[in-house]
Amino acid sequence: MATRRTATKSAAAKDAKVETKATATAVKETAPVKEAPVKKTAPKKVAPKKPAAVVAAAKAAKTKAEAPAEVKAETKVNFVVEFNNKQNSAEDIINNVKATYGKDAKEISIYLKPDENKAYFVADGEEGSMDVFFC
Repeated sequence: MATRRTATKSAAAKDAKVETKATATAVKETAPVKEAPVKKTAPKKVAPKKPAAVVAAAKAAKTKAEAPAEVKAETKVNFVVEFNNKQNSAEDIINNVKATYGKDAKEISIYLKPDENKAYFVADGEEGSMDVFFC
């Protein structure tokens, strides 16, 4: 019978070990999880209400700012090229280059060489030249 008692005790001991392992894992599974601390946000500050007179003045200033400014008169410029005591206005040279090119251009660059009596131009990527006579 002694062997039965030791067998029963050893079986009981095995059951106890299994039980303690099971409770240990159960404890691990049910252990509370620490939550991250919640940051407290400061309450939003509300601006005090402005008096009606201040609000009305602000609206009036805003509408004045949005209104288009008075259009200033453009300054008229007379640009004249002089060579050998003879003159030719830049406006005339520009108009002659446009007429020589023969069609409307988005961009024109003019290079004037009075000593050669020539105006070289590039209009929309196309090169050309024309005679300029200083009178």
